[in-house]
Amino acid sequence: MVRCQYAPIVSRPYQEITYVAWLEGRADCLVVDPGLEPDLILRFLDERQLTPAAILITHGHCDHIAGNGAMKRRWPNCPLVVGEHEAEKLIDPELNLSGPFGVPLASPPADVLVREGEIYRAAGFELLVQEIPGHSSGHIVFIWNAGTPPIVFGGDVLFAGSIGRTDEMVGGSFAQLAAGIRGKLYTLPDETLVLPGHGPATTIGEEKRSNPFVPAVEGR
Repeated sequence: MVRCQYAPIVSRPYQEITYVAWLEGRADCLVVDPGLEPDLILRFLDERQLTPAAILITHGHCDHIAGNGAMKRRWPNCPLVVGEHEAEKLIDPELNLSGPFGVPLASPPADVLVREGEIYRAAGFELLVQEIPGHSSGHIVFIWNAGTPPIVFGGDVLFAGSIGRTDEMVGGSFAQLAAGIRGKLYTLPDETLVLPGHGPATTIGEEKRSNPFVPAVEGR
């Protein structure tokens, strides 16, 4: 069984987590959601002698895309991959919520748009794309089913004991988010590892048992 190694890199001030993931024996990798301190990411990649094969974006909020420019300047041919319904946020400070906070920023535009149910391949990974709106209108997750355990690169959908915010500020919908979690994440094996955009890693089984916001059975 091919083993995945990953490193969480935490960016201030929102404690957003960028993940660098690679398969044993390979020097290419994935970089998921480059945050507001891209120098930390670049330093890690240099220290491990890893080269990004793709920059994966779960959603276009500013704390998850602020490092895109630095990544593309260093590796201009590395594709920036985002969901088809989230791409416009990359280049619009109002939509990515940096403008309302008074620090407008824009990412380079997407190179690759992915859609619900597609398989995206890079760095030896085959990643299932699932769209789970509710925190952000076009939020996607990337699911790697080939490993033990499977892994979800989950962005701001499902956290350890919590979920992504769904208030008006982010254009959210609790109903959409809860339906997506139950229908597309809670159907995964219990041992599936969830790597969220904030906070500690968790598993599908743990969240089905104890998540107070989205219990496994609706209405419980």
